[in-house]
Amino acid sequence: MSKNVCFLVTEHPFLDARIFKKEAKSLVKQGYKVTMIVPRRDGNLFDVDGSTFSKSFQSKAFTYEGIKVVTYEQMYPEKNIKNLHYNLRSGSYTRFTDSLTQLGIAQKADFYHAHEFFSLYSGVGIKRALTSMGKRCKLIYDSHELEPDPLINQPQNTKKIKRQMLEHMLKELDYVITVSESIKSYYLSIEPQLPIEVIYNSPPLAVGYEPRQGTKSEFVIGYEGVMNKKRGNFNKLMDVLEMCNKQFDLKAKIIGGWKDSKEDLNFCIPSHLKEKVQFTGWVSYDSIPEAMNDVDLGWIDLDAANSLNNRFAMPNKFFSYLNNGLPILVNQCTDMERFIQTYKCGHVVKKLQATARDYLQALLLLHSNRVKTREMGINSRKVMESDFSWEHMEKRLFKVYDQLAKNL
Repeated sequence: MSKNVCFLVTEHPFLDARIFKKEAKSLVKQGYKVTMIVPRRDGNLFDVDGSTFSKSFQSKAFTYEGIKVVTYEQMYPEKNIKNLHYNLRSGSYTRFTDSLTQLGIAQKADFYHAHEFFSLYSGVGIKRALTSMGKRCKLIYDSHELEPDPLINQPQNTKKIKRQMLEHMLKELDYVITVSESIKSYYLSIEPQLPIEVIYNSPPLAVGYEPRQGTKSEFVIGYEGVMNKKRGNFNKLMDVLEMCNKQFDLKAKIIGGWKDSKEDLNFCIPSHLKEKVQFTGWVSYDSIPEAMNDVDLGWIDLDAANSLNNRFAMPNKFFSYLNNGLPILVNQCTDMERFIQTYKCGHVVKKLQATARDYLQALLLLHSNRVKTREMGINSRKVMESDFSWEHMEKRLFKVYDQLAKNL
C-alpha cells in the first residue's frame, strides 16, 4: 500500500490544529509518511497567533514530531488570478511555475492533500506533471471554508473567475474533505458525482471532564479564538457585559488573542468592566480544556447575512465548547443551529446578524434556568463522546485514504 502523503499549504500556519495536530499526526500514527509544504513570511514560519518564529524553525526543510516540513516564501496568487484561470484551462502543467507546485512535484508523493483554494490550484499542477511522468497520485481538497463565498464583499469579476476555477478543479481532484454538511451540499450542487466526506474540526476528547454544577452566583461566558476587527466582535461582547451586569453577574473569559497585532486586548476593556473580563492570551492547544474549567457557556457570533461561509460554518471553537461540556450560544448559522437543535446542546438567537441586546435576552433566559443550561452542557459532552471527537473523525480520514489507495 502506498504511504507517502504531501500536505500543500498556502495560508495556514504549519502548526495549525486541523492540519498538523490532528490530520498529519493521525496519518503518521496510521503508518503514513507525511510531508508538509508550508509558507514562510519574510523568511520566517509563523505561529497560530500570528507571531513569527524568528529564532527557531529556520532551516528550509526539517523534521518535527515525525513530520517532514518543507518551506517556501509565501505567495499571493490572487493578484494573478486571471493567469491562474488560464493555466487551469490550458490542460497542461507547464505554466504552473509557482514554488509550491515545483516543491510538490519534487516529492513524488502518492497523495497530495491541499488545504486551501490556491493550494488546490498547485495540487492540480502537481497531479498533471506527475501524470505526464507516468507517476500516479491522488489529489484531495480539504476545504476548511467555502471559497469562493458568493455573499462576501468582493469584486463580482473576481468571484466569477474563482467560481469557474473551482468548477474546473473539482473535475480534476479525487476527493473532497470539508467541515460542514452545507458546504458538502454546495459542492455536490456543482459536481454531483464528487466523492466527499465531512470531517469536523473536533479536538481529541478532553480528559478529566466533570459536569458543571451551575450553582455559583456568577455566570461566565467564554470565547475561544482570534479577536480582531473582523473576528470575535470584541466591542459587542463588551456591550453584552455592560447590559447583562445591570441584571446579573456576568463575566467573560477570552481564551485567545488579538491576532497579527501588538495591541494588548486588556487596554481595550472599559475601565468599569476590568473586573468582569479575564483575558488569558494564547494558550497551547492541549491547555484549552483547563482554560475552560470555570466557563459556563461558549459564545459564537458570526455575520451570517453577508457570508455564506459563516452561515455554513462549524468552527473549531464550536467543538471545543462541546468537548468541554459547555452549552453554546450562537446566532442563526445553518449548520450550528441544526446541530444544536438535534442534540439540545445550546441556544440559538434567531438572527443572521445578532445585536448585543439580542444576546442580553438569550443570556437572561439561560441564566435564569441554570438546571436547563447544565443539561445542555451534559448533552454537549455526550455527543462528543459518542460521535464527534477527533477519535471519531480520524476514522473518517483513514477511510478516505483507504478508498483512494485502492486505485493507486
